[in-house]
Amino acid sequence: MNSADLGELDSVIFSFADIQAELNYKQAQTALRDIVTNLDLTPQERAGLEPAIEDLEVMLDKLERSVVQIAVFGMVGRGKSSMLNALVGEKVFETGPIHGVTRTSERVNWCYSRETVGNNNSEVLRVAFPGNGNSQVELIDTPGLDEVDGETRAALARDVAKQADLILFAIAGDMTKVEHEALSELRKAGKPMLLVFNKIDQYPEVDRMAIYEKIRDDRVRELLSPDEIVMAAASPLVAEAVRRSDGSLGVQLKPGAPQVEDLKLKILEILHREGKSIVALNSMLYADEVNEQILQRKMAIRDSSANRIIWNATITKAVAIALNPVTAIDLLSGAVIDVALILTLSKLYGIPMTQQGAVSLLQKIALCMGGLSASELVATLGLSSLKSLLGLAAPVTGGVSLGAYVSVAITQAGVAGVSSYGIGQVTKAYLANGASWGPDGPKAVVSRILASLDESSILNRLKDELRAKLNRG
Repeated sequence: MNSADLGELDSVIFSFADIQAELNYKQAQTALRDIVTNLDLTPQERAGLEPAIEDLEVMLDKLERSVVQIAVFGMVGRGKSSMLNALVGEKVFETGPIHGVTRTSERVNWCYSRETVGNNNSEVLRVAFPGNGNSQVELIDTPGLDEVDGETRAALARDVAKQADLILFAIAGDMTKVEHEALSELRKAGKPMLLVFNKIDQYPEVDRMAIYEKIRDDRVRELLSPDEIVMAAASPLVAEAVRRSDGSLGVQLKPGAPQVEDLKLKILEILHREGKSIVALNSMLYADEVNEQILQRKMAIRDSSANRIIWNATITKAVAIALNPVTAIDLLSGAVIDVALILTLSKLYGIPMTQQGAVSLLQKIALCMGGLSASELVATLGLSSLKSLLGLAAPVTGGVSLGAYVSVAITQAGVAGVSSYGIGQVTKAYLANGASWGPDGPKAVVSRILASLDESSILNRLKDELRAKLNRG
């Protein structure tokens, strides 16, 4: 294969990579849009989740507008704001001699062509990377990681790092232990990162290279590759000869031209090579994390509501069976309450279910519950008959048999209640899993849930509530 063929092959490979990156980006947009539009939250579930939902919406807006976020971190006095100003070419980030000038994260759109936008004639700069249309690059300055009120600032840094697509970590000499710990922590965010050795103008060439090699070969060898380390002088001071008032010559330090070309080229290389993929991957990872928080809260609330529904149905069924003396009605009312329980739970979990579907699910659960359902049937048939006889005998015995009647009724109701409670818990697990038994199958799910039920505890609780209700009655 000659060089022309190789060149053509490279062109095809790069074109394919661009197409794949664009497809990945579109898939990320679609997936995130589906998450945002299909949250399916009740007002109760939404309460308290507004910040997380807003984060998802911000991330979707970022994808829709093709925004790439680059965040800079570092300790106080490392020249973070000056470095960003040098990249932008204008003094847009606040700098100063006092530590901690950057109080909250500041943002600016960094680009290479000026463009007027909006009704207020605001100017932004834009830069493009492979893909359709122009992509907006946003630079984010953060407070020093070692400033006062460190916990708040650290939380801010973590939040920004989660959303950022590329992280710049600024140092101004050999790394300190605190800087190494901070860099290691940021590395856990799993984002592309550049370590920027800033203020190199303050070191002679020999010292500068010695520090660079120490950082490269020792400090960050396990965290970053040499390609991820860049040297810069964002706000260099240049010595100039000046004549003093007495006529003698002296030296004065004056601001020089920023030396950030290598950093700028490295950033553009990353964005050009894999900008779309970075943004798509980061957006999905962040969205997945936020969505998981929402789902956990959503399921926790639904689980609590489901448990209340199950317990209310259990008590209702137990009381109905305890008070009713007719065997056939016992069986019918118990089944009706169980079906109503399944339908109510399906509505809570947002899974449509017909009455026939609820009956079918109840039958499947009852078969899998085996012994517990059989014991309920035996108790219902046997104890209902005994209960009826004791009720009929009350006039003959002068009411003495009523004590035994109540005892039998509570026992029968307890057995039925435990069965209903088990049916409710199994149904809850089925619906919480998206109306699926999962890979284990229904028998395994039912067995696992039944094994977790403390029947004696449930029965005692049922008996206490039943006695209270019967006494009130």
